[in-house]
Amino acid sequence: MTNTSNVTVPPDYDPKTDSGEFMNPVMLEYFRQKLIAWREELLKESQQTIENTLQGTELQKPDLADRASAETDHALELRTRDRERKLINKINDALMRIEDGEYGYCEETGEPITVARLDARPIATLSLEAQERHERMEKTHREE
Repeated sequence: MTNTSNVTVPPDYDPKTDSGEFMNPVMLEYFRQKLIAWREELLKESQQTIENTLQGTELQKPDLADRASAETDHALELRTRDRERKLINKINDALMRIEDGEYGYCEETGEPITVARLDARPIATLSLEAQERHERMEKTHREE
């Protein structure tokens, strides 16, 4: 079990230029903070949607075009929130991998995932090579 919460990340820290050990305590804490901030942002947006959009949505409009437009907006908002809910689950999974000491390693090969990939997509569970292989397999099976 990895405890990084007592580690300080310098304000100008860039994990891509960290020449230390892969997934050292500072790097882990950097990604932990990044994931938590992302999750908080998603939760805040979701709460705002509930307060502003969904509670105030009046789908029973007298004009058919207005009603259709409102229903479309409502459905789109719900789909967006569902995608964000799934993303929050992936963020939580990534935070658990940090705690378990498994963060940053490919689930398929066990090899390190590049820091640049993790910085761009901190919920990544596959190395770029494994992800590309996975996508080729999906495409092949879809075409059959």
